[in-house]
This record gives sequence, C-alpha cells and structure tokens, in this order.
Amino acid sequence: MKAVVDTNVLISALLKDGTPERALIKLITATEWQWVVSNEILQEYFGVMARPKFGFSDHLLQSWQELLKQSVIIIEVTTTIDFPRDRKDAKFLACMIAANADLLLTGDSDFSEAQALVRGNIVTPQRWLELNQQLEQE
Repeated sequence: MKAVVDTNVLISALLKDGTPERALIKLITATEWQWVVSNEILQEYFGVMARPKFGFSDHLLQSWQELLKQSVIIIEVTTTIDFPRDRKDAKFLACMIAANADLLLTGDSDFSEAQALVRGNIVTPQRWLELNQQLEQE
C-alpha cells in the first residue's frame, strides 16, 4: 500500500512527540506501506523544515533529511490536478493519483473537499492510527 504525507504532518512530527510522529514511525516501519513523494513534495519538505521560524537545529534537519531520503520512494508525477481550494496542495493529490496511493495523511481540512478527486482515503494521522489499531485487533 502507498501513502502520501502532507508537509504539515511532517512538521508536526518534528515539533513535538505525539500522534503525527507515531503515524510517521508506523508508516516508515510497516512493511506493507510505502511513503511516496514527488521531487516537488520532497523539496517542499526540506524547504519548510529549514524555515527559521521553526528553529530546528542543523543536526535535527540533517537527521530527518537522511531519514526521508532513505524512507521515501520518489515517483515521477506528470499528472496535474485543479484544486482551487488550495492550489499549493494540488501536488499532494497529483502524487496520490500518479502513485495510485491508498492514503493521504494530512491535518489540513482543505483536503476534505478533495476526497472525490482521488481513489485513496484522505485522513488525519489520528484517524489512520485508529484504523490500523482496529485492523490489528481483528
């Protein structure tokens, strides 16, 4: 199964221990899941992580950049999608379509209007962890 991760989930995981971090650890360590990104998304991850307002240390940035390089699968995205609600987020939907992804992890409510545009599920990290827990208990 394939998942795309919105930048806000990654930044939330870096800022504090909690649900987004647990979701990313689960995604990285679960053998049945692949974290897919486009080059555009990966560059956004690196650019947003490096913003001075977050105050991440060089060591932390380098560690996460290496982790991402080792953990994600970069795919080529030639699909474009019109998502007027938030045009800068269209790249995540296009990546989902190109990868035929099963999941978009996001904390951004703007994506609630996008569910009809993709076949995979758009869920929060909290909801995804709950669904995983339910499946593991069955």
